[in-house]
Amino acid sequence: MERARTCPGVRRVALVGSLAREENSPKDADVLVIVDEDADLAPLATAGRRLKGRAQSRNKGADIFLADPSGNYIGRTCHWRECSPGIRAACDARHCGRRPFLHDDLDDVILDAVLVKAPPVELWPKVVRRVHVPSDVEAELLGPLETRS
Repeated sequence: MERARTCPGVRRVALVGSLAREENSPKDADVLVIVDEDADLAPLATAGRRLKGRAQSRNKGADIFLADPSGNYIGRTCHWRECSPGIRAACDARHCGRRPFLHDDLDDVILDAVLVKAPPVELWPKVVRRVHVPSDVEAELLGPLETRS
């Protein structure tokens, strides 16, 4: 989260998915980042790969979902270290490399507009809870974020 919020063009960072719900063993960390249309996604993609690596070391997953300031879901961060048009034959993005590090696999994943506009937990620029937050997420993530603000 720290890396995402310091990237130029990032407007908002939120927690969506199983970490925002009371689940015994959340399967992944899903982060929603609202970005300006001209934001450089390379730093976010790097942060996403690091998050995914930490999650995989615990047999979990992670994704950085992206939306524009109007609340339109635009895709996820690309998981490849190098991203440019046609560099990966296996890339399932609609427009691979057109916008570097945007994985617009909108045929596979679409976030609901309501979720994008009002995510369960906003982390930055201000902590906002729209749901009951699990106690460990409250203690280990939200509490420290509010203390720093």
